[in-house]
Amino acid sequence: MTGLLGGANYSMNQASYDLARLRTNGLITRIPGRNTYRLDPDGRRFAIFYTKVHDRVLRPLLAADQPPAPFATRTALRNIAIHTAQCIDNARLLPTAA
Repeated sequence: MTGLLGGANYSMNQASYDLARLRTNGLITRIPGRNTYRLDPDGRRFAIFYTKVHDRVLRPLLAADQPPAPFATRTALRNIAIHTAQCIDNARLLPTAA
């Protein structure tokens, strides 16, 4: 995990918590008698979906935010960011400033 996180510290407690959450949500199953896990069908679908979103949507969008990107693309990204922030504010997912 530290390689995926860019060298950030990833403790055993964090790994245990993450595995428990994945198991609770039905995305992985522990193989009895071993310290290994197997992806459930839902977990496989989620993994494929997020990989495709990253490769086909996020990577091009992040690269498109640089100045050489067409103005229409930069404007669309700005609008997405504004609407996402508004949805989060409306859902009250972020704590309010004191």
